[in-house]
Amino acid sequence: MWIDHPIWLMRQAGRILPQYRAVRERLPGFIELVKNPALVAEVTIQPVDELGVDAAILFSDILVIPEAMGLPYEMIESKGPFFPETIQSKGDIEKLSSGMDAATELGYVYDGIGETVKNLNERVPLIGFAGAPFTLFCYMVEGRGSKTFSKAKKMMYTQPGMDAFTASKNHGHRYRLPSAESGSGCQSRSDL
Repeated sequence: MWIDHPIWLMRQAGRILPQYRAVRERLPGFIELVKNPALVAEVTIQPVDELGVDAAILFSDILVIPEAMGLPYEMIESKGPFFPETIQSKGDIEKLSSGMDAATELGYVYDGIGETVKNLNERVPLIGFAGAPFTLFCYMVEGRGSKTFSKAKKMMYTQPGMDAFTASKNHGHRYRLPSAESGSGCQSRSDL
């Protein structure tokens, strides 16, 4: 018996669309798009309208979670994300917000979800996503993408009392609860 399961092949498929590129050109940067609920809804729904996909995938960024915890990032064109400050000590971890305190910093994400759900009008489900704990931990320690994760691995093995990994894991959970309450039908966790 053949069972037809959906397979998620591309995240945010709309990035290939000219309509998406037109929206991006109106803004100074990627992060400004991520933080604009009306535009998040617009670009999330573009692939539904243009490509006929089976579900909408929320337009966002996995790094909104570390930012809400107190580690702002920059999106450098053609290079990717960069954290000017990183986790290097236990004191750095203690300065981070966590739990619902950090989750409340993500109102723009929840508003984007609500706006998207409203505009989808039940045509297709909405899939939300969040960075998995190891991915968030690596960015928080490395400060950028890495092929080896050497700083993050070193920290995990040499400073086990430094609990940035647990902090990122706990906050990811706190983020997903309000996200679901805002209307995200299901969620995926993106890991490296």
